[in-house]
Amino acid sequence: MKFSMQRLAACAIACVALTCVAGAARAADDYPNHPVRWLVGYPPGGSTDIVARLIGQYLSEHLGQQFVIENKPGAGNNLATEMATRADPDGYTVLLVNPANAINATLYKNLTFNFIRDMAPVAGIIRVPNVMEVNPNVPAKTVAEFISYAKANPGKVNMASAGVGTSTHLSGALFMMMTGTELVHVPYRGAAPALQDLLGGQIDLSCLEASATLPSVAAGKIKAYAVMSEDRWPKSPNTPTMIESGVPGLSIVFWHGLWTTKGTPKDVVDRLVSGVTTALADPAVKQRIEGLGMVIFPRDQQSPAALLAYHRAELAKWWPVIKDTGIRAEE
Repeated sequence: MKFSMQRLAACAIACVALTCVAGAARAADDYPNHPVRWLVGYPPGGSTDIVARLIGQYLSEHLGQQFVIENKPGAGNNLATEMATRADPDGYTVLLVNPANAINATLYKNLTFNFIRDMAPVAGIIRVPNVMEVNPNVPAKTVAEFISYAKANPGKVNMASAGVGTSTHLSGALFMMMTGTELVHVPYRGAAPALQDLLGGQIDLSCLEASATLPSVAAGKIKAYAVMSEDRWPKSPNTPTMIESGVPGLSIVFWHGLWTTKGTPKDVVDRLVSGVTTALADPAVKQRIEGLGMVIFPRDQQSPAALLAYHRAELAKWWPVIKDTGIRAEE
């Protein structure tokens, strides 16, 4: 039987395709068979880094390979994100994602990547609300009283953030938009120095993460007006929400999720999903996370589809705030 050159070429292409499929299947079956790089876009020691190391240690112990944390701070998480988008789509590079990845899509004009296009969701991990708090010298005792106080002193009340374009900055910006107040933004290089000056009385107001500030609230060093979540926070059940305080619709929650490079085989993503969700169900991991003042994503919101929907909602929340306020990144 004679074969034409075209038929021979078609057979060769089919054989190559089958070989590639078989290779991908084998790669998924034994994943991971060497260390996994976990990119974190912030320095060691902060809440983002702690969460990555906690989950990474669990995955290392239960998946048989090290999940090596690589801290790559810079450009509001963009440096680490760019590295992740350029990695091979094999599941051996993962990225810890937070609200910055949704904010930056609008905040930065010259990104070399498109997060939604270039990254694949794995699992939601934790949530923690921002908290509106003031130093004890501020005379107002409630959110309503503070709004009146700020309106009576336009441009004289200052507000600290962890930096330009951070969720703590945009929380304050959204508060001003919704209440008609005019606060002076004072950006810091991180939450720790902002909190320090709030404690020292140099700053009137901040909207920092609950996990960073509630210990100081409990000690009576600063006053918490409200948590910026839809429901009261378990670690501070007596602190009302912003909705209860008369500012409906103001719900801002800091969160972490795990993503990997787009194109990673589904079986590999599924293996990562299983590893993370199992870690979050582990009593020891759960206890450690709750001890940090954080709450684990509900189980039905940990899936890739749910995490993608959550991220899209964050995009929709932040772009009008950035557009309307004219906030620009410090590139």
